[in-house]
Amino acid sequence: MIRTTLVYLQDQGYWLMLRRDKKKQDINAGKWIGTGGKLEEGETPRACAYRETVEETGLKPASLTYRGTVYFCYGDIDSEKMYVYTGTVNDRAFSDSDEGTLAWIREEDILTLPLWEGDKAFLPLLMKPADIFCMSLLYDQHGNLLKVETLPAETENQ
Repeated sequence: MIRTTLVYLQDQGYWLMLRRDKKKQDINAGKWIGTGGKLEEGETPRACAYRETVEETGLKPASLTYRGTVYFCYGDIDSEKMYVYTGTVNDRAFSDSDEGTLAWIREEDILTLPLWEGDKAFLPLLMKPADIFCMSLLYDQHGNLLKVETLPAETENQ
């Protein structure tokens, strides 16, 4: 199982979102997502979330809050365990990203963007103070969401 992080930076009612539009072969092509990536050997999820955010945006998060875990299962591709974080920044000026186009999006507009259907299941949980969540998202090989399952919450380093 691949372990990754997903970070949504927030500032004054805006979220920093990444539109995946720069890579030729990208499972996320055309979708808006948070920043993040794969954990390196020996790296904690929090350290990965911080590192990936800096690498993809040039921003250094002032805070990162673990919000939950999403198991992402997609056709024949290795399943993925994503540690989801929200964060704050002291400065909103980001760098260009090799991953896609970055933009600060008003929170009330997030769910109108082209998103993975499964993201629409957990993003509302990030929009309000809530307990830590855990869910499983099952997709077919064409990217169609087949099942959303709520699971018992996990700790950050499980």
